[in-house]
Amino acid sequence: MFVMTIDQRGSTSDQDRVPALLAQVARLELPGMEQPVFERSVGDEVQGVVRDAGAVVEIALHALRDGRWYVGIGVGAVSLAPGASPREGTGTAFVAARKAVELAKGAGSQVPLSVVPGIMAGETSNDVPAGEGEQACANAEAVLRLLGRLVRERTQAQWRVVDALRRLGVAGQGPGRHGSQKQVARELGISEQSVSRTVLRSGWQEEWAARPAASMLLGFADSQIVQAPKNAQAPKDPDDRNEGDK
Repeated sequence: MFVMTIDQRGSTSDQDRVPALLAQVARLELPGMEQPVFERSVGDEVQGVVRDAGAVVEIALHALRDGRWYVGIGVGAVSLAPGASPREGTGTAFVAARKAVELAKGAGSQVPLSVVPGIMAGETSNDVPAGEGEQACANAEAVLRLLGRLVRERTQAQWRVVDALRRLGVAGQGPGRHGSQKQVARELGISEQSVSRTVLRSGWQEEWAARPAASMLLGFADSQIVQAPKNAQAPKDPDDRNEGDK
């Protein structure tokens, strides 16, 4: 399972953007049967428990889009009652998400996203060495950072076209195909050639093609990391989970 901790960048000199992010995440069309609940955890930080790897990719890339958030993804065990607040949860994934967001803050000029395994006692499932779970998380992080760079470097004009393509994408074909580009051109009042050039320069089709790879890598990482028994809970440490230097 996955825990995401997303912290606002430069919050001391900026407005509180948490309510807007929570509303945006709630409106995202996510894969999987369950719409994850995200809540403010502390200060200008939000946290949520996500079961579907594809949903993690969607939420992470959305948060990276405007360059105002650090994204931490913890992979591991989660103990959380149905319908309970993420703040009531325990498990190694929470601790890993805290570490991940702190690593994202230290990413410097790199994309501010990190994926960290929540491994207890150096063990993973099926007698797989702990290092394999760590490597799986590193692989997922590398692909997500590449996708994040594409997302962060798009101009507003490119996003206008990309957002329209997503709305008009034909089921089973993926967004950005020839037919939907014609529709976008009509909707935005621009030429089809302009839409085609924008799609090429924005890297949208490359992003769309690579998203499943990021989801697969996250899912594989989750499969390699020990899941605590359902009746077991990791020690609840508020300092580790929900606090940190801003």
